[in-house]
Amino acid sequence: MLKKLLRALGLSKKVSRTDKPVGEVTHYYGNLGVAIVKFNQDMPAGKNVTFQGATTDFSQDLSSMELDHKSVSLAPRGKEVGLKVKEKVREGDKVYLN
Repeated sequence: MLKKLLRALGLSKKVSRTDKPVGEVTHYYGNLGVAIVKFNQDMPAGKNVTFQGATTDFSQDLSSMELDHKSVSLAPRGKEVGLKVKEKVREGDKVYLN
């Protein structure tokens, strides 16, 4: 909450990451709160990731992942999977492993 307020006032400094992203958001369905993410490596459920972009910056656990409308416990590398996200993301936002 405080982070959002500081960002809205232009007082927060976004720290650029030096590590490589493990994935990228390719699409976002706002009415469902679902992001479509293409991962660069196999990604198991339960991992904590950070979504970061021009106006996006939040972390969450990968709890709900779907591939071809079926729940999966491992997102395979190079495949697009649907993730339930707690905040809005945008196409092109990067996904980092925490």
